[in-house]
Amino acid sequence: MKHEQIEEGLARLKALEAAGLFGSDFLLTWDKSEQAIRAVLLTAELLQALREAGISCRLFDSGLAVSIFRDKSTRTRFSFLSAANLLGLAAQDLDETKSQIAHGETVRETANMLSFLTEIIGIRDDMYLGTGHAYMLEVAEAVREGHRQGVLPQLPALINLQCDLDHPTQSLADLMHLARHFGGLDKLRGKRLAMSWAYSPSYGKPLSVPQGVIALMTRFGLQVRLAHPEGYSLVPEIERLAAENARASGGSFSRAGSMAEAFEGADAVYPKSWAPYAAMQRRTELLRAGDARGLQELEKEALEHNRRHESWECDEALMARTRGALYLHCLPADISGVSCKRGEVAASVFERFRLATYREAGYKPYVIAAMMLLAKVERPAEALGALLRRGERRQRL
Repeated sequence: MKHEQIEEGLARLKALEAAGLFGSDFLLTWDKSEQAIRAVLLTAELLQALREAGISCRLFDSGLAVSIFRDKSTRTRFSFLSAANLLGLAAQDLDETKSQIAHGETVRETANMLSFLTEIIGIRDDMYLGTGHAYMLEVAEAVREGHRQGVLPQLPALINLQCDLDHPTQSLADLMHLARHFGGLDKLRGKRLAMSWAYSPSYGKPLSVPQGVIALMTRFGLQVRLAHPEGYSLVPEIERLAAENARASGGSFSRAGSMAEAFEGADAVYPKSWAPYAAMQRRTELLRAGDARGLQELEKEALEHNRRHESWECDEALMARTRGALYLHCLPADISGVSCKRGEVAASVFERFRLATYREAGYKPYVIAAMMLLAKVERPAEALGALLRRGERRQRL
């Protein structure tokens, strides 16, 4: 963006400031208005433009951004750290094994103890259906109580870094990538997106990526087709939400019986493995029961079930059925002959889009920073405009 384009973007952001993001958490995209989604993406673009112009985006001179990762992460973990640093917050990761949680410290107590000078709390809890989003709500209520009772001088905002239902930072980065590729959010109307299950030699991948994709993309007029083998359906309420979103936006939401059907005439494809819904339900029950043997048996069954569908791979023949589709993935992809013997995507397909998927991932720090900024700054356009006019330069080596 040139200087005048940034100014024009700031004017558009000012018109979106009533979208209700200030002072709020960002847990599920479907709880936010379309105006709020547009505000996040526009703020992400402006932050990226300012940084690439060499202008400091440090709006905070103190304060913490605390992350709680209850599952492994590379991209989201470092995107959160980068976003905090971009805005001037110090980032700190809570290692639960080194905390008093192991000695019985409650969620309510932990949430308050780490929040005395904390502005943002980011949480990833995606492993078990019915637990991740619930945990985030429990943390949110704990810090709200601490703030109401005067324990916390400021109210930390929570950001969902992936739960059992949604992965908003990922789906918004995906949407930003699509908008850049096709020339803007409003150019996405009528584009065909295939969200398809793909084979993986691993078990237990969360449902939240495909759920986040179908729930968000249907809000912007895309024609979304969901494909998966029998038994790999998503949470029914979220599939119904996607259908409702499509009716409201003028897009569509349909199901395909195969990858080939879903890919036919697609403008973008998202082949991604996830666990069967019923298996994830059983997994939660076994976890709560402390049944380690049952969990091992379930994993064995699920891997065997996966192996029946090894043909669900995004290969060159399937890509040839599309309209020169853009390949999307949250990474890391299971690449046939590279990271595994047989996986989600053929090596030649992935290599052709490898750098594009890196760019897709590269939008995530700006999306997270935008969520942070909009939650904590009441007049973001004014704040970003002040940074632009001050023009404090980032040190470059």
